[in-house]
Amino acid sequence: MSEGEGSGPPEGAVVLDVSEVSKSFPGVHALRGVSLRLGAGRVHALVGENGAGKSTLIKVMTGVYRPDGGTVRLADSEVGFADPIEAQRAGISTIYQEINLVPLMSVARNLFLGREPRRFGVVDVRTMNRDAVTVLRDYGLDVDASVVARPLRTLGLGAQQMVAIARAIQIDARVVVMDEPTSSLERREVITLFEVIRRLRARGIAVLYVSHRLDELYTICDDVTVMRDGSVVHTGKLAELDRLKLVSLMLGRDMAQVKRNGVTAFAADHGEIAEKPVLRAEDLQVRHRVHGVSLDIRPGEVVGLGGLLGSGRSETAKAIAGGMKRDGGTVEVAGSRLRRATAGEAVRAGVVLLPEDRKAEGIIPSLSVRQNIALAALPRLSRIGLVSRRKQDEIVAYFMDRLRIKAAGPEQKVSELSGGNQQKVLLARWLCLHPKVLLLDEPTRGIDVGAKAEVQKLIDELAGDGLGVLLISSELEELIEGSDRVVVLREGTVVSELDGDQLDEAHLMHALASESVAAEAENSEAGDDR
Repeated sequence: MSEGEGSGPPEGAVVLDVSEVSKSFPGVHALRGVSLRLGAGRVHALVGENGAGKSTLIKVMTGVYRPDGGTVRLADSEVGFADPIEAQRAGISTIYQEINLVPLMSVARNLFLGREPRRFGVVDVRTMNRDAVTVLRDYGLDVDASVVARPLRTLGLGAQQMVAIARAIQIDARVVVMDEPTSSLERREVITLFEVIRRLRARGIAVLYVSHRLDELYTICDDVTVMRDGSVVHTGKLAELDRLKLVSLMLGRDMAQVKRNGVTAFAADHGEIAEKPVLRAEDLQVRHRVHGVSLDIRPGEVVGLGGLLGSGRSETAKAIAGGMKRDGGTVEVAGSRLRRATAGEAVRAGVVLLPEDRKAEGIIPSLSVRQNIALAALPRLSRIGLVSRRKQDEIVAYFMDRLRIKAAGPEQKVSELSGGNQQKVLLARWLCLHPKVLLLDEPTRGIDVGAKAEVQKLIDELAGDGLGVLLISSELEELIEGSDRVVVLREGTVVSELDGDQLDEAHLMHALASESVAAEAENSEAGDDR
């Protein structure tokens, strides 16, 4: 990659200019007059929480979506790409978080797909494999001709990601978009990637870098654009923006400082019982996601789990609930260790998870409210294989009343309910099992203010009944108001635990924005070679 370094356009010259772009979908304003300029030889960070509009903006830039308004200019020419292939041919190359290569094809064929060297009209496999070895070794992969001839799927996930990165950069690109490129990479692979990005910078290529890992942003990026709710709220040099301010801009901090009054009434009234953890997770490990997370929850206690998107919040909950394979660590419920890390084992022990995406992982839209609520309890309502409709109706009626589910009746399709009532249906499904621990992943996301207040009140009531609750939320105010204490994650590691007087906006934001000691040490040793 050393050829041509420094031969591109002058540093800072505008390569891609997105101006006042808007995009709407039914019921959603995804982009509201967004502007973004990418300069030659600059690495530009694009940050914002989930739903901020980052993915939509990238899809507009790369021809997946047509904007409703505004313009996109590439090297002074207005463009309107019909599809991503047209954008790629024009010089915009994209590396997605999810690897979009062909797993059954060879490594070399994936690398040169559409650009294979040919001899006498057919693909010159020997030359292609030889060139693939040369290219991939330049990206830190220890490969030979036998490796690049194998199907891509035989490589590890990190190596596959490096192949995707190498392919995107080998195409004659003027702009390279990297969407969470390090999500599957080991630390040494991240170091190699950063060296590649520095070479791209030296060649005058503009890089748009999307990541929620603050250490990465401050290591490799020159400029930053912050998005929130479909709008740009800040653009400027990253070095002029400290971490605390960056997190503030991402999350939006106009919030009332109200919080839960210490432990719940249950914990106060039950003394020794409340002091014994109902859930204890020790040294949880999930490959690339969770690194030694430990936490405990007492009966009647709401423990918040905070962190920016990508910090490992959802993965930690899924590891506890058996929804994600653990590579290490233990989970105990009421003093008994779970022997098998499966969802069934967790549910039988009394641990249930309300997932973040209720539509994809929760409700069954084609079924009625009654069927959705009773689903998990059917084995308990059965006798010799027959389900008691009377018991089913009793349970459904009880929880519809208890959770104040607003529906025309139990036979109404759950897909016809509001988001808040769908969330209550999911809660009812798990409460039918009389759980000990409730893991709630973004329980108020996507529901209106009134429904949000109802769900928050319900969580408090459930804790008051003695359930242990793990509350995951990207909203700081929800964590502060609804938790007895908050465990803060960053890059799959616990970095802080806040309770008492420390459980306030300032301390939580500092914990979210703080840099790890390890990262500080690495940065100080490496220096700033930009």
